[in-house]
Amino acid sequence: MTDYPRLARLNSPTALRARLHELGVNLDLDEELLPAPQSPLAQPLRLSQDGRWIGNRWCIQPMEGWDGTPDGKPTELTMRRWQRFGESGAKLIWGGEAVAVCPHGRANPNQLVINQQNVADLARLRHTLVQAHAAKWGIDGLLLGLQLTHSGRFSRPTGKPQPLILYHHPILDRRLGLPPDYPLLSDGELDDLTAKFIQAAKLAQEAGFDFVDIKHCHGYLLHEMLSAVERPGDYGGSLQNRTRFLRQVVAGIRSERPDLLIGVRLSAFDFIPYKRGLDGIGQAEEWPRQSVYPYAFGGDGSGSGIDLYETNQFLSLLESMGVLLVNLSAGSPYYCPHIQRPALFPPIDGYLPPEDPLVGVARQIQVAAELKARHPRLIFVGSAYSYLQERLPHIAQWNVRRGGVDFVGIGRMALTYPTLCADVLAGRPLQRKRICRTFSDCTTAPRLGFVSGCFPLDDFYKNRPEAKQLAAIKRKLT
Repeated sequence: MTDYPRLARLNSPTALRARLHELGVNLDLDEELLPAPQSPLAQPLRLSQDGRWIGNRWCIQPMEGWDGTPDGKPTELTMRRWQRFGESGAKLIWGGEAVAVCPHGRANPNQLVINQQNVADLARLRHTLVQAHAAKWGIDGLLLGLQLTHSGRFSRPTGKPQPLILYHHPILDRRLGLPPDYPLLSDGELDDLTAKFIQAAKLAQEAGFDFVDIKHCHGYLLHEMLSAVERPGDYGGSLQNRTRFLRQVVAGIRSERPDLLIGVRLSAFDFIPYKRGLDGIGQAEEWPRQSVYPYAFGGDGSGSGIDLYETNQFLSLLESMGVLLVNLSAGSPYYCPHIQRPALFPPIDGYLPPEDPLVGVARQIQVAAELKARHPRLIFVGSAYSYLQERLPHIAQWNVRRGGVDFVGIGRMALTYPTLCADVLAGRPLQRKRICRTFSDCTTAPRLGFVSGCFPLDDFYKNRPEAKQLAAIKRKLT
């Protein structure tokens, strides 16, 4: 195990500041948390001139449970998770979870699918969340979206990898065992897929959602499209071509559903894939020293640095199209999870962090602040906050107060402690026993074929049979 100090031991603002100074990262915190209505986190944000607004600065991130039916409908486990999201007190719900626009684009055989057969079930899922929220907080200022996805290279619709790729990536192809002649998705297939995204957006509005997220993050298809610099044809090469799919989808939605809001969750930067070293710590895959690493959108060509030139161009494109909702993330959970979701404890197939996770948190917060300063009209949600644990609200308040981000997104934390948002706004002490410690069981479980949930801290999941199975498997492997 790496010897980075656990956050619970940095039990005062002074101690945390000293550690941040030692790491040399640009991150700070407010010592005093303000309750609503004074809190920066309690301030409403108006979206447009048509009266739509969001009631506070908390956002629930998309969190899948790997618990849908084989045909992509929600189950009671899905309903429970969405009900808890509604009870959280957050007024922005970013998608609930990723929903595949077609069966072959599912990341797992239990991912939700949006189609005509499932739209009534998705409407019922949305109603469950809205009803739970209204009972506690009232309906005013609630904005609820649905994240639309295609998993591309990481498609596993039957449980086994069935990659759908845009270009040959020498490292990721090797990991998936893809031969040099493995077929690429054709331009014609991508043309057809734009129609599926547009149809999915129409169905999402029919189900009652306020906006759709055209997902461009975490190594999935549309994120891979942004790095398809070596792909020939209409969807590769220039950034103009690499954003063609997005522009066509946005134009199609606007043509048929002009009052449906559109957002984009974006991996603003990316790194070269990492692997577990002999000591268990993550290390970058080898790459010829003299060669530019070309596959990291938002990268500087080194594989481990950031250059936001194209990211800024992408965001300017969104602004020009009137797509103002942007949720920022980074990297991919499949090949560089330490930059995407900083944690001290890796999932079962992961690696120990090669840096103090605070560095990963600060990296995402700083990039979001830089992009917000460059694009003040865009409305940004920030990610990577869950690792901050007891100090999450203190850093969240500091960052919103200084204008570094518009909304603070919570993901893993929402599985075990969704009402953290409400407790902070009410000025109540945090419930320490419910705080996510980033043990990564919510990722390990589905990697082993189980449903996802917080098995260490949520009594509901702690008492399910999967908890004992998960614990037994982990014991064998440690």
